[in-house]
Amino acid sequence: MRAFRMSPGPAAAYAFRLGITAGAIVGLALLGLLYWLGQLAVFQLAYVLLIIFPLYLVLVAVALSVWLGYDKDTTSLRPVYRSKEPK
Repeated sequence: MRAFRMSPGPAAAYAFRLGITAGAIVGLALLGLLYWLGQLAVFQLAYVLLIIFPLYLVLVAVALSVWLGYDKDTTSLRPVYRSKEPK
């Protein structure tokens, strides 16, 4: 028996964009606060912005995609067939 899966709609796409934007704003605000409080030096802030922050955004995107139903599993795989072209 095949499981019935509905694809996410436009509301999920809007929620994903909103979640990514909110995650980025919260992350940048936290970094700004840590810099303002003196917990991060300029070089540490640059390292976090260039290396850690993009990884954080990927984790936010993964969490949002699973929560909103964009994740795929083996039940959504279909066989791929090539059409035979005449030579």
